[in-house]
Amino acid sequence: MHTFSTLPVELVYRIMDHQNELTLFLSMQNICRRLNQILSTYERYRTLTTLNLNYCSIRLVTAQRIGHALRTNTTLTTLNFSQNQIRDKGAQHIADALRTNTALTTLDLSGDGIGDEGAQHIADALQTNTTLTTLYLGSNRIGREGAQHIADALRTNTTLTTLQLSGDEIGGEGAQHIADALRTNTTLTTLRLGSDKIRDEGAQHIADALRTNTALTTLNLGCNLIGREGVQHIADALRTNTTLARLDLSWNKIRDEGAQHIADALRTNTALTTLNLQHNGIGREGAQHIADALRTNTTLTTLMLNDNRIGDEVAEQIAEVLGRNTNVKTV
Repeated sequence: MHTFSTLPVELVYRIMDHQNELTLFLSMQNICRRLNQILSTYERYRTLTTLNLNYCSIRLVTAQRIGHALRTNTTLTTLNFSQNQIRDKGAQHIADALRTNTALTTLDLSGDGIGDEGAQHIADALQTNTTLTTLYLGSNRIGREGAQHIADALRTNTTLTTLQLSGDEIGGEGAQHIADALRTNTTLTTLRLGSDKIRDEGAQHIADALRTNTALTTLNLGCNLIGREGVQHIADALRTNTTLARLDLSWNKIRDEGAQHIADALRTNTALTTLNLQHNGIGREGAQHIADALRTNTTLTTLMLNDNRIGDEVAEQIAEVLGRNTNVKTV
């Protein structure tokens, strides 16, 4: 009778041909040395670089097995683990793997029920991990304490370029922790903090960081209850910031006064190319300020003003300005 250790390689390949990607990744590693050798030559395994497990109802036991497999795997670069319920303990298993894994570059743990404790495990792993570049932690239960742990990691991590915390519960205090880390971090280029309830307080902290940060190019602060005070701080920072290219302030409440602050910044800012101000309660007066600023701004290429109350007359004026400003591509 044959066992895996004695079966001909061709027959083992046939058995592998009938396994799905998750089984290949989990159930056929580390059974025996010979099977590991065969796996290393099997084309489907060698080219398995992306594993999509979102909405798979994965629980703790499977998360533990995935974490165990990740410790030695050298092919997987992208793991989508979103919308499962692994919670803090599952996050710990994934984090333990990140301490030794040297292949994974993109990890999506959105909507996994992860709280502050789980965020701490992930953050601790980021202190030593040198390959992960993109991390999605949005739509979890991460609050200000979890944000602080992530911020601590950003102070030493030199590989992460994209961080998404949208839809968490970090609030103004959590935003402050992230902002403090941005003052010294030189690698993070994309930060998404949408729907995090940071309000004006959090916006001010982020704005303060933008005055000195020279790495961030994309910032999402949409749906954060930011009003005219918070947007004034953002606008003031934009006057001197020379690296931020894409800014999302949609679904806030900056209104006409806030639009004026943004317009004033656009007159001198030479870096911003994309600006999203949709659904902000902006009326004709605020839109007029934006239109006036566009007469001299030569760098903005994409502007979103939909779902505001700018009116036909001002819309026509903006269209007239844009007709002369060949840089603007999208409105």
